[in-house]
Amino acid sequence: MLRAAIVRSLGGARNGEGSSSKNAAALCAAAAERRIARANLQDNIEFELNSDDLDESASELESEEEPLSEGKGKAKATSAKVNDTSRKKKMTLAQLRAERREQARIKRLEKKANWKEERDLIRKLGRKLTHAEKSTVALHKFHPELKDVWGDLEASIEIITPQKVEQPANLKVTLLPFQQESLFWMREQEKGIWGGGMLAVPCIHFLIMGKTIQIIALLVSDLKAPNLVIAPTVAIMQWRNEIAAHTDGLKVLVWHGSSRESNIKEMAKYDVILTTYAVVESCFRKQESGFTRKGFKVREVSPVHQIQWNRVILDEAHNIKERSTNTAKATFELKANYRWCLSGTPLQNRVGELYSLVRFLGGDPFSYYFCKKCDCKSLHWRFSDKRSCDDCGHSPMQHTCFWNNEILTPIQKNGMVGPGKIAFKKLKILLDRMMLRRTKLQRADDLDLPPRTVIVRRDYFSPEEKELYLSLFSDAKRQFNTYLDQGTVLNNYSNIFSLLTRMRQMACHPDLVLRSKTNAQVFVPENGEATVCRLCNDIAEDAIQSKCRHIFDRECIKQYLNTAIEQTVRPSCPVCHLPLTIDLEAPALEIEENITARQGILGRLDLSTWRSSSKIEALVEELSNLRMQDSTTKSLVFSQFVNFLDLIAFRLQRAGFNICRLEGTMTPAARDATIQHFMNNVDVTVFLVSLKAGGVALNLTEASRVYLMDSWWNPAVQAMDRIHRLGQHRPVKAIKLVVEDSIESRIIQLQEKKSAMVDATLSTDDSAMGRLTPEDVSTFLLKQSTHLLTRGSWDSYLGYVLF
Repeated sequence: MLRAAIVRSLGGARNGEGSSSKNAAALCAAAAERRIARANLQDNIEFELNSDDLDESASELESEEEPLSEGKGKAKATSAKVNDTSRKKKMTLAQLRAERREQARIKRLEKKANWKEERDLIRKLGRKLTHAEKSTVALHKFHPELKDVWGDLEASIEIITPQKVEQPANLKVTLLPFQQESLFWMREQEKGIWGGGMLAVPCIHFLIMGKTIQIIALLVSDLKAPNLVIAPTVAIMQWRNEIAAHTDGLKVLVWHGSSRESNIKEMAKYDVILTTYAVVESCFRKQESGFTRKGFKVREVSPVHQIQWNRVILDEAHNIKERSTNTAKATFELKANYRWCLSGTPLQNRVGELYSLVRFLGGDPFSYYFCKKCDCKSLHWRFSDKRSCDDCGHSPMQHTCFWNNEILTPIQKNGMVGPGKIAFKKLKILLDRMMLRRTKLQRADDLDLPPRTVIVRRDYFSPEEKELYLSLFSDAKRQFNTYLDQGTVLNNYSNIFSLLTRMRQMACHPDLVLRSKTNAQVFVPENGEATVCRLCNDIAEDAIQSKCRHIFDRECIKQYLNTAIEQTVRPSCPVCHLPLTIDLEAPALEIEENITARQGILGRLDLSTWRSSSKIEALVEELSNLRMQDSTTKSLVFSQFVNFLDLIAFRLQRAGFNICRLEGTMTPAARDATIQHFMNNVDVTVFLVSLKAGGVALNLTEASRVYLMDSWWNPAVQAMDRIHRLGQHRPVKAIKLVVEDSIESRIIQLQEKKSAMVDATLSTDDSAMGRLTPEDVSTFLLKQSTHLLTRGSWDSYLGYVLF
């Protein structure tokens, strides 16, 4: 070969002389040698090619044969698959070309097969297909069971018609007719494929119709143990009291607090275990992620996730509405024979919130993820390297959630038009077989509840308040436009919500913004925080702290104790109403020593010059008029802002009202003691309740008035249903206090649209089907008299962020 190359190269320089011609001939010879080598040996030279250089489908032919593991989750990738993907393949160029031609041919055939089904669907619908519909067609090749899943569901599972059943022998309370029907439905539902279901009432809390009694009836009708009830903290004691009052012999354990039982065998001896979402989430997090102790990473086994429960019951199940939260994941991983979701508001903001409830119940295939390139199917979205599925190796783009594809995406993008209308019908088919709905109107005769009236009281800012509000409004709009100009809007979700929250707080009282800890020295100079006595709400000159961590002035608490002793009453804490333990001879506290005790906003105010707000004065006027009419009528006052409740408490005590408070920092025992104090004392007429602490799972039928001090986004918040429930005999009034020309008046409009959305999803009334659009949300910040809001993008962004 070398000789031929030299001859060829020398042929062009046969007559050349000198060293330069010899060098040129040598270079030409080397080049000729390389050309001849490539021409003659092209089909025989081996090339090492990494499997990543090939098309995805070529590298996955062998790895897709691994079957899924039984139970929840995806099967873990085997070591054989890892070796296949990491091993280099050797092939000739001819083999590589043939491989690629085969892949292209397979891809054309797949596309052709999809085209045929897509054309048939286009003819059937008479329009172009959406991306979700094309994804559905792609799923049918490897998942043929999905082709007629909705028709199969409708044909194979009949809707259970509730019927009356006999009273359970071990239940002390007599069930109402609708409760007997619900018990029949729950028993039949546990025999079906779901192994449970949802108890839900659109826009109305189910507890008004005795959901606790219905679940207790189910438990006593089947005494298999153990059963787990997960509820908000405020409801734990109520569940315990209801079970104790209406059953005989059921062993109940309240699994809460740092000293809770950790022995699985001991826990399994109880019939019912009551715990909270926070406790279950904490146990799951410590088991999965671990925690740091003395510089080492420690994992702790979760007892509740090791027990095979007979039933797992989620009270206020909308607490798991976000599927990606640890709380939702913790409940998904519980092992149970039967599962139940109880919620008066299963749908609050988006149809997607129902997914978590369906996922908890284990709905197959509605809660699964599917691959469009193979038969991969999973309850989990697991892509460890962010690029390929842990099971099949395909990219995230090739995987889709059946719920998103069939229901969520069509409704989000189309509302009640075209694909969205079809998705609503599919959702109704599913919920009819999974959910029991009962409204008070449907069961009015059984419930025999008094009438309920909802009144919206509209007041106006004072001139000073209006000036402050418009100034804050202008700042919010300017800050948003700054984010918009910098292109950082998507990175400032929390800041946008902070702006909205400030506007809502300003409508309640300016001090909530001006004196907030987060705004320290932004609006007014910071003068420090004083220690406030929880008895008189004044500065504590000689402060001491009780065992329950509440701070009092020494002289105030001495007078309180002397009065209690004279009345031969065992003294209780005037804040949490637990038995009072306090050292009257203890040295006075300094502010640095009680940083763990909440002081609230009063410690940052000059109470001698403090001024009330229009909304607080409206509440005082309402309560004063009510006291003049009937001094025994009890009222609930709800607010989302704890600092606002501090100001309300201060003003009401100055007006001579005897009040008590329910706070989120209270223990279950303290909450129960406070509720009993309000229910059993005639002179306590006002109960201040934090919405998060007491907006759900409370039974306060002694009260007949509810005052909602600040409007919130969700119209289905159950605050007013704390009093309008079984056991209420007085007419009920709910008064919403709204400040005109503020964000609150726009929130009322939003609530109406959200109510229509909930009705469209959970009710059978087709006329209620509406759509919540960004244009609806734009009414939040309509132009004020000063025309502050002029850019449509501010409105559009609000609509996008909120929904």
